[in-house]
Amino acid sequence: MIKKLIYIKDKEGYVKGIYPEEMKDEYTVINKKEWEEESGEKYYKENYGRGGKRKGAGRKPANGVVLKFQIRVSEKEKEFINFARSHNLNYDDLMQC
Repeated sequence: MIKKLIYIKDKEGYVKGIYPEEMKDEYTVINKKEWEEESGEKYYKENYGRGGKRKGAGRKPANGVVLKFQIRVSEKEKEFINFARSHNLNYDDLMQC
């Protein structure tokens, strides 16, 4: 048997879905439309749809290309990277040495 959720608002104004046996006196029953509006579910569905709440979340492309790669570097290493980029250094030539 599938249990149906009821949507409630507590005395502090928070909304959530609970099962009927969890109902307490301080809860006020609201309809699903009100719950979607107050909880942000409606905004999420309109702006993100499926696949995670963050942009780019979900499965990555199967081609194996890393879309973004981050590492922690020291200040000196960061200066070298900026220098290399500004002077168009060819990393492949440097690796030959």
